[in-house]
Amino acid sequence: MRFDSHIERLLTAAARLVNVLSPGLDGGREVAVPETAADLRTAIGAALTFDHQPTVSAAAARTLTAVIPDVRAVFESAAAGDTARAARLTNGLLNHTGARPRLNADADGTWHLHFHGPTDSFGPGWAAGLAAGLTMALGVDEIGRLGVCSADRCDRVYVDSSRNGTRQFCSTRCQNRTKAAAHRARRT
Repeated sequence: MRFDSHIERLLTAAARLVNVLSPGLDGGREVAVPETAADLRTAIGAALTFDHQPTVSAAAARTLTAVIPDVRAVFESAAAGDTARAARLTNGLLNHTGARPRLNADADGTWHLHFHGPTDSFGPGWAAGLAAGLTMALGVDEIGRLGVCSADRCDRVYVDSSRNGTRQFCSTRCQNRTKAAAHRARRT
């Protein structure tokens, strides 16, 4: 199954935010969380850029940064096949963010299901959306589409939107690095 565009956007945003706001390794390179408030707001804005780059307030950055450890834990649980833990964490996110469904009209008059927090402001809205996107992945039994990179020295997360659902790497770079290492190992 492929996610509808709204859910795929929420899941993509979740993966981007986890990857920019979680310390660790990206293809063997150290990843550090942005240190200054301005760098943090810029990084979050870049991660949430789809049609345009949003302006992120300090409050919104704090709200989103607070949920990222649990969002990352959902990806890790999914990659480990621990659906029960992923569901518990996601339910916790739903409660924490106050996510609630709402039908919003697009410019063309069609209605789409969106999720918002207790307010429709940027930070709570996106935090609730992240929780809702993860809920939809679990609720339609597509938890296996959330993963953690299989490459050595990489812990970045991804959403598998491929047709056959067999993605294992966060990027082509990590896939190529792994294939090259396997090739070198076979040659020796």
